[in-house]
Amino acid sequence: MKIAFFDSGIGGLSVLHHAIQILPDEQFVFFADEDNVPYGTKPREDVLKFVDDAFEFLLTLNVKAIVVACNTATSVAVRAMRSKYNLPIIGMEPAIKRAIDLYGDRRVLVTATPITVNGEKIKALINKVGKAQLIDLLALPKLVEFSERQEFNSEAVTTYLKDKFAPYDFTQFSSIVLGCTHFNYFKDTIRAILPDNVKFVDGNSGTLRELMRRLNLQLPEINNNKQPHIEFYFSGRKITDPNELDRINNYLKRLDKMQSIN
Repeated sequence: MKIAFFDSGIGGLSVLHHAIQILPDEQFVFFADEDNVPYGTKPREDVLKFVDDAFEFLLTLNVKAIVVACNTATSVAVRAMRSKYNLPIIGMEPAIKRAIDLYGDRRVLVTATPITVNGEKIKALINKVGKAQLIDLLALPKLVEFSERQEFNSEAVTTYLKDKFAPYDFTQFSSIVLGCTHFNYFKDTIRAILPDNVKFVDGNSGTLRELMRRLNLQLPEINNNKQPHIEFYFSGRKITDPNELDRINNYLKRLDKMQSIN
């Protein structure tokens, strides 16, 4: 049986990219809802329907678990999906606790989509961490659009980020939480803007640890020569076109480069 990774677009490839490395013996399905991306600026009711439709489709593919590799979809829909479907469903959330645990009593900037930033789930997460006075929230919706166009280093991206970051004194910050899986593609561009004291934190590792726990998986001996078995779908359509597969591969190659940036 396969493990499914679901996202509104190609951001969730960053979670799959990590899974390929640590679970090379598994078979994977990646589902990007390219017909409806982005989720983060849409009404919550629409997002809930998009996620439910995707789950209905994924369950026809003999999957043993679904990783919702999308912070927005997790915030809006995971609770409802767990009530409706009887299989392990692993969500994502901004890694606020991890940032506080790693870097102590310095400020943390949490970046995400508007739905995530304004949702009740992130408020509860901040309250649970217990250091709300150290946490700032920033929505960066255009990064999703930029990433879907494979536009990572352009002048438009840099200008957008500089404008969004301008209100913050980053000498006071320990870290920036990448609370949307699309944001992982921009680590080099962000690194060129922010001082070195600001470290990147994301929820990918924690999500995969929870996946392994739920499925009782162990880390195998890594075989770097093993080719992963992955099926790709865009909004229910299996991807076989060489141009689309090349596009996906280009994203994965970029993630190879981003992996070493912290």
